[in-house]
Amino acid sequence: MRGKDVRLDKVSIRFGDATAVQPTDLSIHAGEFFSILGPSGCGKTTILRTVSGFIQPTEGRVLIGGEDMAGKGPNERPTALIFQNLALFPLMSVAENVAFGLEARGVSKKDRLRRAQELLELVALGQFGDKRPADLSGGQRQRVAIARALAVEPSVLLLDEPLSALDLKLRQHMRTELRAIQKRVGITFIYITHDQGEALAMSDRVAVMSRGRLEQVADADTLYADPATPFVATFVGEQNVLKGTVAGIADEVTVVETPVGRITGRAKGALKVGDAAHVMVRPERIVLVDGNENFIPARLVSRSLEGPSVNLVCAAAGHDFTVTVTNGPTVRDLPEELTLSFGIGDALVFPAGVLAHG
Repeated sequence: MRGKDVRLDKVSIRFGDATAVQPTDLSIHAGEFFSILGPSGCGKTTILRTVSGFIQPTEGRVLIGGEDMAGKGPNERPTALIFQNLALFPLMSVAENVAFGLEARGVSKKDRLRRAQELLELVALGQFGDKRPADLSGGQRQRVAIARALAVEPSVLLLDEPLSALDLKLRQHMRTELRAIQKRVGITFIYITHDQGEALAMSDRVAVMSRGRLEQVADADTLYADPATPFVATFVGEQNVLKGTVAGIADEVTVVETPVGRITGRAKGALKVGDAAHVMVRPERIVLVDGNENFIPARLVSRSLEGPSVNLVCAAAGHDFTVTVTNGPTVRDLPEELTLSFGIGDALVFPAGVLAHG
């Protein structure tokens, strides 16, 4: 199996008067693990179904391996789709489930069962071919669905929130399993999720969507450290957000007047003096010592232990700040009055815009 690239060329999708996907250009590389991340209703599943052929774009083109998919249905495309509910056949054995797509293509029983066994070995279920899906755990059923999808030798595997029904520990385990399987088979994975942890842990690149449009496409490190929009900044990871007004600009350094005083940060977008702005600081970038360019007197409200780290909630001028610090003796008996401190590079200043959470 070899992966193929996928390209959306000015694709837009409308249902009646409602626009599900704004005009979108997107290139996914051959053999890439690519995730589309966003809240419910943002258009991510609509894009997946458009790539698979279940939905035709209102405008624009979908190209797979450079070939225009216009007029081609799901069975005519080099894709396979794994649904949220997996849709395994309960009365068939695991091996029969995996071989089902090959039977529909006229492959002999001997060859399709041989191929099913090869794929079950690939997903570490070689000894489970005679069992029924009900006899397997949730994670094992997930791997059967992957093996069944791979049986038809797709160039692109489409996964629509396949881990959403699993418990937290199993989801975390399956992230590793999915990434390992993708590396072994080498085909293109397009993964849909609303869970940022899944997307960041598994993907070569991630597209963040909001309200039918792509906000940013980048690798996980870039999305976290250098978000392009207020939505991405607040959807990927945690942020302390302050509203304010731009008081001064010099190169990429911007001074913002906020309820807790003047904050100097790194400009993200076109800003001028007098503009409304959002200042954002990650909880782990705030320290409890003086010496940085920005400092805020605050009062400790609560602390919660997260094992190796401690989350502190601190209040300043009517605003709550979350501060994440390393667990240790120095944070077990903190004074009530604290100074929150962070550098210019730790504070991102955006033009006021749509946030992911309020």
